[in-house]
Amino acid sequence: MAATQPITPCLWFDTQAEEAARYYSGIFKSSKIGTIARYSDAGREVHGRAAGSVMTVELELNGQTFTALNGGPHFKFNEAVSFQIMCRDQEEVDHYWNRLTQGGDPSAQQCGWLKDKYGLSWQVVPTVLFEMMTDSDREKSDRAMEAMLKMKKIDIAALEWAFEGETTVSGKR
Repeated sequence: MAATQPITPCLWFDTQAEEAARYYSGIFKSSKIGTIARYSDAGREVHGRAAGSVMTVELELNGQTFTALNGGPHFKFNEAVSFQIMCRDQEEVDHYWNRLTQGGDPSAQQCGWLKDKYGLSWQVVPTVLFEMMTDSDREKSDRAMEAMLKMKKIDIAALEWAFEGETTVSGKR
């Protein structure tokens, strides 16, 4: 599985690259782990890793290739970069949200954003949210936005109720 896409994100881990690759590949249905490269004695004075330990893991999630690197404790993930998972329905939203939040930071959950147990930020977003946000009826879009801003995990039914101006499931105001 050689990287053929023009840009491949490289995810910097301390020592958990292979563990993280296996974790993510267990969450995304269409995924695979590719080549695992290992450190050698060459450059040991720079990288400080034991010969034979994992250096990089090639990983594909839903067609997107990533490289997971064991680079040491020097850098950490932050919210400046996140990965959006576009979801067709609530079942998909629930699947990704429930799996990626396990062991993650609950204080970093807002508006469909979450931080997983490795500190990587994700956005679990239903495609219908973008349709609502770009609707030509600004009142509808604004109601959906207001509803979304109050959510951690996105609730599609609640967004739809807000979008349509309903305050309850039955549609009564």
